[in-house]
Amino acid sequence: MSSSSQPWRGRRLHFVGVGGAGMSAYARAASALGAEVSGSDAHSSPYIERLAADGVLEARIGHAPANVPAGAEVEVVYSSAVPAENPERTAARERGLAERSRAEIVSELSALRQTIAVAGSHGKTTTASMIVHALRAAELDPSWLVGGPVGGGLANAHWSGGEWLVVEADESDLSMLSLHVEVAVLMNVELDHHATFASLAELREAFRAFLARASGAIVLPDIAELLELAPSAKDADGRGSLPARRGAGRGSDPSRPTLVLYEHPRATLDPQGSRFSWRGAEVRLRVPGEHNALNAAAALEAARLAGAEEERTIAGLSAFTGAGRRFQLLGRTRAGALLYDDYAHHPSEVAATLRAARTLSPRRLVAVFQPHLYSRTAVLARDFGRALAEADVMIVLEVYPARERSEDHPGVSGLLIAEASADVAAGRPVYWLPAPAAAQRVLAGMLEEGDLCLLMGAGDIDSLGRSLVGA
Repeated sequence: MSSSSQPWRGRRLHFVGVGGAGMSAYARAASALGAEVSGSDAHSSPYIERLAADGVLEARIGHAPANVPAGAEVEVVYSSAVPAENPERTAARERGLAERSRAEIVSELSALRQTIAVAGSHGKTTTASMIVHALRAAELDPSWLVGGPVGGGLANAHWSGGEWLVVEADESDLSMLSLHVEVAVLMNVELDHHATFASLAELREAFRAFLARASGAIVLPDIAELLELAPSAKDADGRGSLPARRGAGRGSDPSRPTLVLYEHPRATLDPQGSRFSWRGAEVRLRVPGEHNALNAAAALEAARLAGAEEERTIAGLSAFTGAGRRFQLLGRTRAGALLYDDYAHHPSEVAATLRAARTLSPRRLVAVFQPHLYSRTAVLARDFGRALAEADVMIVLEVYPARERSEDHPGVSGLLIAEASADVAAGRPVYWLPAPAAAQRVLAGMLEEGDLCLLMGAGDIDSLGRSLVGA
């Protein structure tokens, strides 16, 4: 390939923490751009397995200075979960190598294409995945960097020759503020990452700064609390803000973005998914839940702004069966119970996903929840308890620590959520099963034909779900 199609040829990038959704995506893109890539992580993951299967890289498991390739020109790229004392980062500093944060890399990548960036506390992965499928259906050949497989057998990232890049904008480490953005999509704002943001007000200011980065258009639901975050684009004489225009394309003044609003669709829900009207046309979705209709409305607006033909984008979404780990059907137990896996890790997400599961009319809805992060659990335990009470049976596992340590959060465990669920469950059964092996035994004996078991969490709970298939 030519240097113009592979502008990163000659670069050598080593990704520390390559097993995560974001870092594995950047490694894929860097490889497609011609860079020589390597990587490591503390544990294997489905992303690492797929990187190997697709010939991108063979990751080293475990962190050690020897993992960093020889040579003075190697750039060591680290995720926000990798501390400065990591042995590979330490080795990089001792050798005088360049250390690059993931925010720096995604900034470089977004500068190479016109970028649609999807932000918000919930729904980013699904909405970004929907945009990918809409643009592909319109034959616009997009690239994408998304926090999970985008569905249809596609990976979490791809780099193509098309004009557009779809990016999931992450607020958890403020990397969204490093993006070069043509179209900014903001889904919602709700405090989630308590270790990063001290208050909702602080989070809102971060999203305000994100929207200010848009050069072409801002796409928002027609909700006052989100409209307040849109930048006040002034006329030259300061006469006021740019008016919101439903259905508008790029503004006549290229120096300021157009604000595009969409209303919450009046969706009809059924066991096959949902349907709603958008711009006079019927949209049919195969993914359940009212929240997915809202995601789809945002995706359709963003794809339209990218120049996609509306009829084709609607057809693309009608074939969309869901992003990876977003209400993903894993299979059935031996007794015939359905097993679904979902990344929900905030009370609002848990409640929305359980409501979506109800539309499938199960005999009994069994919720299995693995809390993610001690800091989130400590603050939101009561809210998680209320959200889980949407189910008929509730099972809570121990906290998945991710980048946190239990000793820094004394007295915090999944038991807090189990107790909160029991307080509002009105006698329905609640189980506190901190060990996944115990949960596997209980569920294998409990689940019956007609049950729907929904396993939720941003940790490794999907492995529990897969162990129950056929069990």
